[in-house]
Amino acid sequence: MNRAEIAQSIAARLQSNGQALMSQWQQSAPIHHCFVDDLLPEALARRIYAAYPRGETMRVRRSLRELKYVAAQMDRYDPLLEETLYAFQDPSVVRLVQEITGLRALQPDHQLYAGGISMMGRGHFLNPHLDNSHDLDRRHYRVLNLLYYVSPGWRIENGGNLELWPRGPRADAHTIESRFNRLVIMITNTKSWHSVAPIVVDERRCCVSNYYFSEFPAESAEYFHVTSFRARPNQFLRDLALRADATLRMGIRKIFPRGVVRTSHYYKKNDPDDR
Repeated sequence: MNRAEIAQSIAARLQSNGQALMSQWQQSAPIHHCFVDDLLPEALARRIYAAYPRGETMRVRRSLRELKYVAAQMDRYDPLLEETLYAFQDPSVVRLVQEITGLRALQPDHQLYAGGISMMGRGHFLNPHLDNSHDLDRRHYRVLNLLYYVSPGWRIENGGNLELWPRGPRADAHTIESRFNRLVIMITNTKSWHSVAPIVVDERRCCVSNYYFSEFPAESAEYFHVTSFRARPNQFLRDLALRADATLRMGIRKIFPRGVVRTSHYYKKNDPDDR
């Protein structure tokens, strides 16, 4: 299937569940979110999972903050993965997400800046964090995450589930299962602390990730912050290190608004060296 056909299926599912999704979204403050199951035909969702590459062909992110595989240079992988990613950027899908969330002037991320595909296995994790507030040039706010999970038979006891921290990373988390064929839509702003629980099984947790931007902030006032990590409540020393790291990087961005080192995580469509 191509991206237009996949987008048609996504749009149909969002439209048929529109009122329920809107209700979920409105009732889930302060971290507004909603999710829909059985997003795509099961056979297609299984094909997307089967198309995932081996971990060694992806970039590994390994630090106190996180451990996972990511990829954005989609022309290196099965074309179905790129078609699926960009299906979420179809105007019909963007329009429906805008209606569900009430956010204005949504723009999909054609460059896959921090988007793309991710894969996690045993021991992989993502600590509580706030996503960076803007795009690379600080012209638009990053306001939405769209997370589509494609690992068949995934169970909540496997770990690897999305965690939301509505009262901050020192309080309790709300778990959203990374269920097969589930799409989660969540806001990103100054309150949207979220994480991925450590995985405790020898299975792959695969996610197709898209981010939407807007010229308008996702809350009433303007704001700016870098991606800011914290530790889990029982990780005191790690929390000190991660808070210091975030403070340092924020200070650097105030001096150098576009950063010192340009991120390499985006789709370099016209660079022959990246093919």
